[in-house]
Amino acid sequence: MSDTGIGASVRRREDVRFITGSGRYTDDINQPGQTYAVFLRSPHARAKISAVDSSAALAVNGVHAVLTGQDMAADGLGDLPCGWLVKQKDGSDMVSAPHPPLAHTVANYVGEPYGIVIAETLAAAREAAELVMTEFDELEPIVDLTGARGADQIHEGVSGNLAYDWELGEKAATEAALAGAAHVTRIDLTNNRLIPNAMEPRAALGVYESATGEHTLYTTSQNPHLERLILSAFVQVAPEHKLRVVAPDVGGGFGSKIFVYAEETAVIWAARKVGRPVKWTADRSESFLADAHGRDHVTHAELGLDADGRFVALKVQTTANLGAYLSTFGSSVPTYLYGTLLAGQYATPNIYVEVAGVYTNTAPVDAYRGAGRPEATYVVERIVETAARELGRDPAELRRLNMIRPDQFPYETPVALVYDTGDYEASLDRALEHVDYAGFPARRAASEAAGRKRGIGFACYIEACGLAPSQLAIQLGAGVGLYESGEIRVNPTGNVTVFTGSHSHGQGHETTFAQVVSDKFGIPFEDVEIVHGDTGRVEFGLGTYGSRSLAVGGSALVSAADKLIAKGRKIAAHMLEADVDAVEFSDGQFLVRDSNQALSFGEVAFAAYVPTNYPTDLEPGFSEKAFYDPENFTYPAGTHIAEVEVDPATGVVTLVNFVAVDDFGHVINPMIVDGQVHGGVAQGAGQALLEHGIYDDFGQLVTGSYMDYCMPRADDVPDFLVDTTVTPCTHNPLGVKGCGEAGAIGSPAAIMNAVTDAVGDNGLSMPATPEKVWRALHG
Repeated sequence: MSDTGIGASVRRREDVRFITGSGRYTDDINQPGQTYAVFLRSPHARAKISAVDSSAALAVNGVHAVLTGQDMAADGLGDLPCGWLVKQKDGSDMVSAPHPPLAHTVANYVGEPYGIVIAETLAAAREAAELVMTEFDELEPIVDLTGARGADQIHEGVSGNLAYDWELGEKAATEAALAGAAHVTRIDLTNNRLIPNAMEPRAALGVYESATGEHTLYTTSQNPHLERLILSAFVQVAPEHKLRVVAPDVGGGFGSKIFVYAEETAVIWAARKVGRPVKWTADRSESFLADAHGRDHVTHAELGLDADGRFVALKVQTTANLGAYLSTFGSSVPTYLYGTLLAGQYATPNIYVEVAGVYTNTAPVDAYRGAGRPEATYVVERIVETAARELGRDPAELRRLNMIRPDQFPYETPVALVYDTGDYEASLDRALEHVDYAGFPARRAASEAAGRKRGIGFACYIEACGLAPSQLAIQLGAGVGLYESGEIRVNPTGNVTVFTGSHSHGQGHETTFAQVVSDKFGIPFEDVEIVHGDTGRVEFGLGTYGSRSLAVGGSALVSAADKLIAKGRKIAAHMLEADVDAVEFSDGQFLVRDSNQALSFGEVAFAAYVPTNYPTDLEPGFSEKAFYDPENFTYPAGTHIAEVEVDPATGVVTLVNFVAVDDFGHVINPMIVDGQVHGGVAQGAGQALLEHGIYDDFGQLVTGSYMDYCMPRADDVPDFLVDTTVTPCTHNPLGVKGCGEAGAIGSPAAIMNAVTDAVGDNGLSMPATPEKVWRALHG
């Protein structure tokens, strides 16, 4: 292994520009003649828009236009679509309510945009927006998730506010197994609503060239090609060949920047309307109100066990809050990304899940780091822990008893997935060793002596990553394939430019992808440049989410590299007057077997562009493209163990120890992987202990700023101990599985299991705030 190749902890090359203030984010980009946009947003959770009077606003010096949802509708723009069609129990399609980019008749959540003010300066746009007089006829908002199905109809034609009633698994067999179980554990859970809060707020800059009809949209997107496809094919802002989408440096996404939002749609449309570039950058209050939120489930689950403690059946009933509209992937998160993971790491023979996806007058809910997988893990691992307590069994050993064994792979679950490989006990054993599980009773006694309560909690998670293969995804309702593209252009001097359809917004692709390519070609790491995020330069790709970048995007690059090596062997064979089958490639050299003849990678590249001694049947140039569509999902898995101390006087929970042992398959850059796990665990700790997006009965977001929405800080988390085991993925060329979401998947359940171990369950729900914990302790 080289010091920069696969397996090396290479420092992230992109961090130099980030920490020196040299990053190029959307808000850093400016255009000649640029104007500024401010959105008109509904102050009501549910109201008819009766009239919009913009006369006073238009009189403000520097204001160019006040455009409304009515103007957009008059221009014939389409709705924002949901990209995943879910089938209901009866086989009918889900009920997708119309979602205009700018509301024009009814506003359905606080913060929903219904107009846009465009001016020479941001100050003028803000002043004008305050002067727009809008008449609203308020309607009764539907906010309570549990009562939404019996409330007034939010959208015409959506009975009971039900988008879909979905199921997976065999209901009759599961209920029969539960009826015959020696013990049944029942649990009611709430998965709290989260607000993403990426470091960089969303932003967009729309540019229109009237002479050519070309549109350019700079925006904070995790998948610019999908953005372009939706804006052209569905919203019909511009023809696809006349629309370029550029996602430059993006300061975090966590899923919230996958989706196509109203704001970037309106900005590129408005640029054409006013004939000037239009720029918008959200302030943090807008982000709280209008970014897609995450989670927000209410669940009842039942786990049946036989007399030996083996799981015989799991039944899950979930009501999922979809918000006011179906966001781009909002339908899939509580269904195919959730129900399919309810087997966890266990050989449970019968599983049935039913999910009601419900509309409410709240911000749309969609993917947030983990996207369905954290919700599934929370259900499985909380009920397994509860079963262990009810039966008086060691929670680690009850899990071990029920784990899928290595000799059972490939393993088909009762909920539609086929796990290709794994060794779950190996991760469990190493985590138990790292946390010093045998020493926990002594630590608990020491805490008790100091007047504190101590608890330990487990989460043995599994996730499905890669979000492919395309054919399966499309059969399950996806609107596009889930392959990835890669292109490698070798320059005449031998250095390399890599174009990937994946997008980096904190993952470190510019480093890890360069490691893969430099290792493959045996060339210096510094000679590889990574390009992403520009539909005008990069082949159509599907972006970054679901821990898919390396498993899918990296595999596409390996395929492109293999094509180049194959071509290089032909060129070298001709130049060295050898048979192609006798030419091998290793460590940057094309070698003739059993001889001392060789050509370097650079020499072959130069020959491809200066073909003086070159095969007559071979095209010049040294560049290849590849699309990679995997055979299966990848299945990262692991064991997370949390240890907490609780102050009974205040209810304050201190996370004193956290161990994460994960199986990500082969690891390209251990340092980057550790960082991904650290960040995910911190976010999971935020959900378990601090964060909660709360609306009042009038649909007003109570937690609309950092004064009320508590984010984890450095002193809220301990020094994490992270480690890996390795069972390589069996179906991609790198043997990788994905690591970006694991920390956020395993940690909430582990931490809540630790808290309830310390203080008792007593219906305690996330987040385990001091008040909730104090009340649980004191009845």
